[in-house]
Order: sequence, then structure tokens, then C-alpha cells
Amino acid sequence: MADGKVMSEEGRRLLLTKAGAPNTIEIGSYSPEPPAAGEVRIRTAFAGINFADLMMRLGLYQPRPPYPFTPGYELSGHIDALGEDVTDFELGQAVVAGVTNGGQQTHVCLPASQTFALPDGVSLEQAAAMPVTHMTAWHMLVTLANLQPGQSVLIHGAAGGVGTAALQICRIKGAGLVLGTCSGHKSDVVEANGGVAIDRYNDDFVSVVKQRTDGRGVDVILDPVGGKNLRNSLRCLAPGGHLCVYGFSAAAPGKSRAYLRTLWAWKQTPSFDPFRLMMSNKSVHGVHMGTLDDQELMRSYLAAIIGHMQMGAIDPVIDRSFPLAEAAAAHEYLHDHKNIGKVLLDMS
Repeated sequence: MADGKVMSEEGRRLLLTKAGAPNTIEIGSYSPEPPAAGEVRIRTAFAGINFADLMMRLGLYQPRPPYPFTPGYELSGHIDALGEDVTDFELGQAVVAGVTNGGQQTHVCLPASQTFALPDGVSLEQAAAMPVTHMTAWHMLVTLANLQPGQSVLIHGAAGGVGTAALQICRIKGAGLVLGTCSGHKSDVVEANGGVAIDRYNDDFVSVVKQRTDGRGVDVILDPVGGKNLRNSLRCLAPGGHLCVYGFSAAAPGKSRAYLRTLWAWKQTPSFDPFRLMMSNKSVHGVHMGTLDDQELMRSYLAAIIGHMQMGAIDPVIDRSFPLAEAAAAHEYLHDHKNIGKVLLDMS
């Protein structure tokens, strides 16, 4: 590695110190390491926050490293150091990357093969808001469900990060009826992105789905909630449909661990009988992008999504960015379901 390629700036990072409420979060300092051969180091500009980070902080998510550790699955920034044998990138280049953890720190070393150069017209904020949400939605809708023009979709949490991403992908793929559950005051963002809003607190989504589909049900359902919600999702899945399960937010209804609520959510979660699914030609998919170890597939997703961003068909919905020092407040903001779209950490 040539001299002058590594900056001496002190690093800062978010630390989950133990299982508990947002006040267990600390911001620590560290000395950034130089990149190894085949790696780049990114000076992080923005890092995405996902509900999985909250679940890990509560001790309810696997896999996760032992405490204390730095979470974060996605980041954007500029390359500030190059390891030996790296020829496809240059210092100062704007990039986006997905990592298994550790994205919520100011300097991140990772293989160059996991790094994606940003084209003109895609901002660092947009880039950081995209990997987890849009790749998750793309994987479910395009790869697993093979969404076809005219098919119907139900998206739970449609005003959130994955939900708004899914709405935009449905529009790209020419979906027919797209229903989205959300808090009543968030219905505008669902409808602005081509969906029909269902008030999650005041409407029975099963009844709405049955009414809007003449009793048939929808072809694709995206469910990050689990528990009783998942049981009801299965009730309104059409024959031949796909139910994608990608979260268990019912297990974490508050900012602190509540074991009885978590156990109750587990008890209400349905067991899937493969023979009943077979008889109705229904499919249930479990989705955990953090354990999907296929870099080529991930790169193909990123390339497709960024291409649609350049064309204006995908525009990540960003609620707001919190300074790294206010990370605990960002977690509380998400716990309170205040966000519309993605929440980021500003790492500057």
C-alpha cells in the first residue's frame, strides 16, 4: 500500500453495549485500521438504520455478534484508502456497500468486491437508504414471488423503508391492485407511491383484501410483523400465492424487552402445514438478507436497483437523518413508528 493513502482521522462508532433500551447505546472512539490486500476503506457519510438493529439491541435478533458491537448493514461514503491489488476503485470515489454488521462507524474496511461505485445522479443519502430496503423488496417480489403484471400485492408496513421500496418495485413490474397497511396519518405516502392504504389500527386488512379481490385474496404478501398478523396474512393469500416473511416486529412492541409480549407473539405465530400449502399451491418464504451469502446475486440486485434510480423509477423515501451522537433518539423514533420511509445516521 502506497504512503499517503491512509488518513489519521480518529474514528467514531455506535456501540450496542448490552441488551436493553435505547439508553444502552454508546458512541465510542477508535483508531481506523488500514485496508488489507483486496480491500477498500470507506469514510462513511451515511449509514442506514433498520428494525433489525433495534431487535439486536433488544437481544431478540439472530445472528448477532456478542456485546458490545457495532451494528449496521449498509453505508455510503467515499473511499479514503486502498489495499494492495485494488485497481477498480480510486481515492475519493463515491460508493455504496452492504456489510454483515459494522456499518455504523466512520471508517469501514471491506472487500472491494462488496463495494459498488455510485453513478452520477445518485446521492450519498439515496445510496445509504437503498441496500437493505430495496434489495429485500426486490428479492421478495422479483426473485421469490416472480411478480407478474396485473398481480395483486399486500404490503404490511407500506410506509416504512422496505414498504415504500416495495411499492415502487410493484409499479416497475406492472402490478395490479397493491394494498398497503400503515398508520392512518401515513396513508398519503402509500398512495403517492401507487398503493391503496389500509389503516392498520382502524381497518381489518383481511376484510379489505377479501372485499377488494372478490374473496380470492392477493397473489403476494410481504409480512415483517409475524404473530397474529402473519396468521391473518395467510388467510387472505390467494391460491398459488406467495407469502414472504421477513421480520417479527410483533416480538418487540416497545423500547425495552418484554418477555411476556414476546412469548405471546410467538404463540400466535402460525405453524405451516406443508400438505395444506401443497393442496392450495401456496408458498411461504422466509427472508433474511443478512444470512443470504451470495455476493453475485446481491451485486445483480444493486445494479438493477441503481439502474432504476438513474431512470427515476426508484427514488428512496428518506424520512430524516440523525447525527451519530443522536443514535439513541433515532432508535426511539423508529420504536414510536414515526418514520415515513428510511431513517439514516449522518456520520460526518
